[in-house]
Amino acid sequence: MKADFLKYQAQTTPHPLAMTISHAEGSYIYDADGKAYLDFVAGVSACSLGHRHPKVVNAIKTQLDRYMHVMVYGEYIQEPAVELAKLLAQHLPKSLETTYFTNSGTEAIEGAIKLAKRATGRGNIIAAHNAYHGNTMGAMSVMGTEERKRAFRPLIPGVSFINFNQVEELDSINSDTAAVILETIQGGAGFIEPQADYLKKVKSRCERVGALLILDEIQPGFGRTGRLFGFENYDCIPDILVTGKGLGGGMPVGAFTASNKLMCLLQDQPKLGHITTFGGHPVIAAAALATVKEITTSNLMAQTLEKEALIRKHLQHPLITEIRGKGLMLAAILPSSAIADEVILTCQQHGLILFWLLFEPRAIRITPPLTISNDEIIAGCQIILNVLNTISA
Repeated sequence: MKADFLKYQAQTTPHPLAMTISHAEGSYIYDADGKAYLDFVAGVSACSLGHRHPKVVNAIKTQLDRYMHVMVYGEYIQEPAVELAKLLAQHLPKSLETTYFTNSGTEAIEGAIKLAKRATGRGNIIAAHNAYHGNTMGAMSVMGTEERKRAFRPLIPGVSFINFNQVEELDSINSDTAAVILETIQGGAGFIEPQADYLKKVKSRCERVGALLILDEIQPGFGRTGRLFGFENYDCIPDILVTGKGLGGGMPVGAFTASNKLMCLLQDQPKLGHITTFGGHPVIAAAALATVKEITTSNLMAQTLEKEALIRKHLQHPLITEIRGKGLMLAAILPSSAIADEVILTCQQHGLILFWLLFEPRAIRITPPLTISNDEIIAGCQIILNVLNTISA
């Protein structure tokens, strides 16, 4: 299997982890030998309710018995997508009422950028250094690191960059700017939170010059920060909201949401302004609907902040210089990338799944399912501490 994996399936790095998966359940993934691995990553923040949550699985099975794909996006009325869009609107500010479903977060970013250009008639986009919004050509164009873009240029023109949390740079947002696109919490950069009302100040500047604010909630969204959406922690409502990952309960999904007035601009001049075959797929929409219902009707969001406190309490070690982030979107920062690599790889040998962040090589990602138990958190933290003790011995 490993040889076939390496030969026939395209890889993203020269050295994939290459663990052969047998099955997954709750907070655990099992390899082909039956070994259990406690999952502190949740499919890179995607499996909000853990693996194979019964309500998500039942929603998928029920929809499979009704119909799967029947028509391209936006033509037929399909109950799962309509109910999901309505539920999102009920939990969002009134200005964010209409949602376009896509197949992934990066496709939703593409749609959001197109919508901003269509709405303003402007061509320039401002993004942040060390930002990550996806890997298609448009999303890569607003990625804030040249090293990962150089090999694929030319990208889309008219993109410039500012430093996250640097208010003095906001004057670069001007009457030529269609939109500013920011992650609510910078993910790949090391889970950097906005400081000192930074997002509010960006939004104010956008309003002053007629630009739109796009917030990328693909990682912070759906309860991971203790609120349904990360922007709720910072008193800033975007013009366009982009979501994905945790929305699908383990299924592939993305979405961008704006006012109905804005979203209607994709209907005409030109018609079919943004189209997709499988966006809003009924099976995936059913899974997402079950996921959002469970998050919004349970006490998982309140527990998220309690679980953050538990992690911070039990993950204290001289080699951990700080723990960044909020809720269950955390990054433990170590003295060097070499130590981070050793911790991640050694913890997997001891039955704990951790992972890296794109642009902060000293970080270890801690983004477990929202459903993880307190005992599982303590057990996972102890594995990390044991490994760190071995390194520092």
